[in-house]
Amino acid sequence: MSAPAETDRKIRVLIVDDSAAVRTTLSDIISSDPELEVMATAADPYIAVERIRAEVPDVIILDIELPRMDGITFLRKLMSQRPIPVVICSSHASEGSDTLIEALEAGAVDVVQKPRVDTAQFLHDSRVRICEAARSAAHARLKGRVRPPAPKLTVEKKLTADAVIPQRSAARAASAAASMPTTAPVICIGASTGGTEALRDVLEALPATTPGIVIVQHMPERFTAAFARRLNGICQMEVKEAEDGDVVEAGRVLIAPGNRHMALQRSGSRYTVSIVDGPHVSRHRPSVDVLFRSAAYAAGRNALGIILTGMGDDGARGLFEMKQAGATTLAQDEESSIVFGMPKEAIALGAADKVVALRRVATEITSYAARAPQKDTA
Repeated sequence: MSAPAETDRKIRVLIVDDSAAVRTTLSDIISSDPELEVMATAADPYIAVERIRAEVPDVIILDIELPRMDGITFLRKLMSQRPIPVVICSSHASEGSDTLIEALEAGAVDVVQKPRVDTAQFLHDSRVRICEAARSAAHARLKGRVRPPAPKLTVEKKLTADAVIPQRSAARAASAAASMPTTAPVICIGASTGGTEALRDVLEALPATTPGIVIVQHMPERFTAAFARRLNGICQMEVKEAEDGDVVEAGRVLIAPGNRHMALQRSGSRYTVSIVDGPHVSRHRPSVDVLFRSAAYAAGRNALGIILTGMGDDGARGLFEMKQAGATTLAQDEESSIVFGMPKEAIALGAADKVVALRRVATEITSYAARAPQKDTA
């Protein structure tokens, strides 16, 4: 019997956690996904090194608090010596710890919250998030690592933005676009895997006079607050985790809170955000599709939509709706994307007016702002 084709091989996952119960739960979760398999488990980094010497995994799921060597130190050593995609799985994700930002800066591809078994729904949501993070990480672009072939998009039944914001009829959409008043510009950005570092690169380069920015980055609940705090300390613009009713204005960046959708709303010539509950859309909450659809309806031609690195297709349809409503739209190119999933799907739909490298995104935003009205005129 011949060996299975390389393309049929499952993604091999190494789990590193000092809790036997967590290792068992994570193993069950990983094994439940037909594209993944548990290569091995380890209770600390020293055991993990022995496992890696025997067989190199495609992805490592790593805790932070570990015996003999903490997870951040192990991650830094790993990235400097033998880069392997790492997903941090930590209880700190639920506490909004700044340590998780350090993990991303040290080279982690993504961060997920440790699974809890107290409710069936939470366990289900954890399974979806952890498995998706592992699949995404396996195809991430890392320095010093040969990039594997891009995965085929898994087509599965999932909710669209209709579940949160009802879709308009073609006639109503055309009427709304025609009567859309001119307002100050608003910039909408969506990102997932690799997005934390991409967003930092973009936002650090923008002046304090930049038009208001609203962002959906796929992150665990409360982790977005730590992310916003870190960015606020290094950027010229004010960066904060969005709260219901926050005003979108020049010099301010609002990041959707983890586990809540964010929608753009307009009242006259002023924009605010609405933080809403609702089901997962495109497997995510917050969803980029929800933000982008709301921007298409509320801002239309007054908006700039940007989709950055990430696995899956969240945001592709929403960006297309923004373009149809008259917005300017951009997608990050393949070469500079950690995972060329979300931008690729948007490009395939014809949703992007322009495809640009990450280093060009801030320049594109500045150029757009210079062309657009800076004062309310409605």
